[in-house]
Amino acid sequence: MPEGHVSRVRALYRRILLLHRALPPDLKALGDQYVKDEFRRHKTVGSDDAQRFLQEWEVYAAVLWQQTNENRQNSTEKVCFGAALPEEKLNDFRDEQIGQLQELMQEATKPNRQFSMTESRKPKC
Repeated sequence: MPEGHVSRVRALYRRILLLHRALPPDLKALGDQYVKDEFRRHKTVGSDDAQRFLQEWEVYAAVLWQQTNENRQNSTEKVCFGAALPEEKLNDFRDEQIGQLQELMQEATKPNRQFSMTESRKPKC
């Protein structure tokens, strides 16, 4: 693996974990574990898969950064994180990825969480 690629992956990984510090504690713990698992799982993928993986996580980091800044500016309103998953992206997922997404949703919607996820098209704040 080229050194530039490795440093890009590490920088993105660190950036995401830093961004997670702004999340509510339960969501942070869930997000941190998911990120660690996904980055570990994709250590040995091919070049094309690695590029797509990095692009998707860079989009995630950008959205989370934007939402964190918006939440700071609107400190009197309820904190809101998340985005709807477009159906066309969902259709591109493999069965294994759909299973992972379902497991993540089940974990995120367990009782006693400080956040909730719904099946609506727009994130609920």
